[in-house]
Amino acid sequence: MISARTLLKHRPDIPAIISFHAQQCAEKMLKAYLSAQGKHIEKTHNLTRLVKLCADIDDDFSQFFDIADELSPYAVTTRYPDDWRPCSQSEAVAAVEKADRIMNFILSKLKELNIEFKGLI
Repeated sequence: MISARTLLKHRPDIPAIISFHAQQCAEKMLKAYLSAQGKHIEKTHNLTRLVKLCADIDDDFSQFFDIADELSPYAVTTRYPDDWRPCSQSEAVAAVEKADRIMNFILSKLKELNIEFKGLI
């Protein structure tokens, strides 16, 4: 998340890349939760699928289905020419805010499991 926040502050003119980093943060946090629960980590960028797997463990994750649907496309639309679409500054700001919600929620869930995350966030 530090990458998305830094780019948003210092290079707000690249909203697609900022949105990509926000999506990546959400993806990695969801996978961290699954890993902490001893679950297999699928090779997917589909946040909706990852939220479903997390919600199968803890229904509190169900609140993130809409956010997952909104963030998932940034994994591809920002990297592949065939999928490219413009991304606005307001979209980038919203993507960072949504990823922050997922990240902070999962950090609290990890803390409940006595897992302290000390990575760059």
